[in-house]
Amino acid sequence: MAFDSDLAERVREGLVAISGALPDEKKMFGGLCFMIAGNMCCGILGDRLLARVGPDAYEQWLREPGASEMDFTGRAMKGMIMVDSAVLAEEDEMTRWLACCFDFVRTLPAK
Repeated sequence: MAFDSDLAERVREGLVAISGALPDEKKMFGGLCFMIAGNMCCGILGDRLLARVGPDAYEQWLREPGASEMDFTGRAMKGMIMVDSAVLAEEDEMTRWLACCFDFVRTLPAK
């Protein structure tokens, strides 16, 4: 699956603004993943954001507009949410989702 290159650029810029550093990138899951300190922070599958929100915040973020379970393996992956592109069109929403991903990933030990 290809990923939306415009969305990828917006994610890069957003993560730099939030974290102060350019994240590492890795092609994964048929899309593109953004890594911080060796941990997956978020990614892009097609034109949707793959948001790593963590297991504790999962249910809360799943109730947000445009959010759905990440289940491309046939099973929902707790802590990972797919966010529709329509939601991401709003910069404030994109920033909010990326901040949530960064807040979770910075709690993990570096790899």
